[in-house]
Amino acid sequence: MGVLARYGHLIDSVTESTPQITLGEGSTPLIRSRHLESQLGVGELYFKLEGMNPTGSFKDRGMVVAVAKALEDGSTGVICASTGNTSASASAYASACGLESIVVVPKGNIAAGKLAQASMYGARVVAISGLFDDALDIVRSFAGPGPIKLVNSVNPDRIEGQKTASFEIVDELGDSPDDLFIPVGNAGNITAYWKGFLEYHAMGNATRLPRMMGFQAAGAAPLVLGHPVEEPETVASAIRIGRPASWENAIMARDHSGGLIDSVTDEQIMDAYSLLAGQEGIFGEPASAASVAGLAKYAAAHPEMQNRRVVCIITGNGLKDPDNATAQGLNVEEAPADLGAVERLLGMN
Repeated sequence: MGVLARYGHLIDSVTESTPQITLGEGSTPLIRSRHLESQLGVGELYFKLEGMNPTGSFKDRGMVVAVAKALEDGSTGVICASTGNTSASASAYASACGLESIVVVPKGNIAAGKLAQASMYGARVVAISGLFDDALDIVRSFAGPGPIKLVNSVNPDRIEGQKTASFEIVDELGDSPDDLFIPVGNAGNITAYWKGFLEYHAMGNATRLPRMMGFQAAGAAPLVLGHPVEEPETVASAIRIGRPASWENAIMARDHSGGLIDSVTDEQIMDAYSLLAGQEGIFGEPASAASVAGLAKYAAAHPEMQNRRVVCIITGNGLKDPDNATAQGLNVEEAPADLGAVERLLGMN
C-alpha cells in the first residue's frame, strides 16, 4: 500500500499535489519474541522488522516522503550524506522517479552491501577522506529550494515519513508499548518515533506514551557523553556518528518520555546480533542489535521489566553488512557427494 497511501492524511507536509509514489515501504512486521522475552525477563517483547522495507532499512519510510516532495517542488535530483542506508534508499527512490542521485560517503566507513545498492541504483557516489559528520557538513549547502534537494534527516519530510512506524505499532498492539528500545546514530529516528507517538496519542488512538529508550555504541556516544565525538568508532557503522543532526530533538524525546539514552559496547552489540539470529531467526545489521543489547543491559538491572510491554526496533537487514556476519565464523562442514558420507557426518547411521 505504501506510506503515502496509508498515512498521507497524517503527514504534515503532504498535499493534494504530492505525487503518490511508493516502492512498497511501510507495513513492516511486528513479531513477538519466542525466546529472548523470557531470557531477558520482559513481560512482552516485540521486534519491529524495518529491514523488511524495500531497500532493507527504515530509511525508506522517510525517503518516500522526501522524494515525493522533491518531485512536487520540481527538483531534478537529490543529495545526501550517508553511512550507507540513506544512500541506498535515496538512490532507489530517485531511480524509480527519474531523478539524479548524489551520495557523499566517508571513504572506507560504509558497509559493502550498502555501497553496492547505491551504485546499482545509479547514484553518483562521492567518497570523501573524512567522517559522516564531514559529509553532512558538505551536503547541507543543498538545504532549501533548488534543483537538487537534500534528503538527509535534517529535511523535515524525512521525519514525517519515519513517524509512521509509531502509528503501525499502535495500530497493531492496540496501544503504545510501555517502552520503545531504539538504536541512535544521527538521532532522526528516535525523534520521528516520539513525534508519531505524541500525535497518535493526541488523536486518541493511544491511551499512553512509551518511554523512549535510545542506545548508542560506546565508541560513538555523543548524546551519552554530552559532547561531540571527533573520531567515532564502532563495528555498527550505521550509528558511527559523532555529531548527531537531531541532537536536541533526541534529548527532548528522552526527557519528555521519561526514558534514557545510554551506550552499549561493541561486544554487547555483537552478542545481541548473534542472539537475534540464533534464537529469534531475525538477521539484523549490527546497528539494529544496539536496541536489543540496550534492552539486555537495562533489563538485567531492572526486574520490573517483567511487567512491561517492549518493542525493539530492528532498523536494517543483516545482509546490508555481510562482512560482520562472516567475521563471526561460518559453520560449514564438508563431506563427499555421497548420501552415506553425509549421513555419517550428521550422525544418522
